[in-house]
Amino acid sequence: MPVINGSKTYKVPKRPYESARLDAELKLAGEFGLKNKREIYRVGLTLSKIRRAARDLLMRSEKDPRRLFEGNALIRRLIRIGVLDETKAKLDYVLGLTVSDFLERRLQTQVFKLGLAKSIHHARVLIKQRHIRVGKQIVDVPSFIVRLDSQKHIDFALTSPYGGGRPGRTQRKRAKAAEGGDGEDAAEDEE
Repeated sequence: MPVINGSKTYKVPKRPYESARLDAELKLAGEFGLKNKREIYRVGLTLSKIRRAARDLLMRSEKDPRRLFEGNALIRRLIRIGVLDETKAKLDYVLGLTVSDFLERRLQTQVFKLGLAKSIHHARVLIKQRHIRVGKQIVDVPSFIVRLDSQKHIDFALTSPYGGGRPGRTQRKRAKAAEGGDGEDAAEDEE
């Protein structure tokens, strides 16, 4: 039995069979190459927590020290991960964020957008097979949220065949067969 820490990472919708929501979720899952609906629900929960914090801060007065301090911290954090634009650095814009804004910042989406993968699904496979690094660190989590300053450091891992590392198993096997095949032909020619 797995150990449970008591805090859920996702929240399922109250109405499970609402057709408009189901269609929207299916479209999101296809567009961003998600494994299951839980990935959408997880992002939805983080978004709802952020929006709740922004609503609580907006209810306070403009000069309230807590609103100033926590509001700036929230906005700075959202700008750093690239969800919020620097021109929209106000709490009002935090309420306008959507699930797709957060899904855009996933490593899987960024790898596809940078052209390292042929499709969004190929991007997920590359990440899970440890071909992608962010900076010097190999990342094998497709839902890794890429910060703005880390975005330019996404590349193939140094150990990956795509990044100049050792060739893959089948490539080595074919090279050995080609090498051995040439040797046999040369022996036959000599006879």
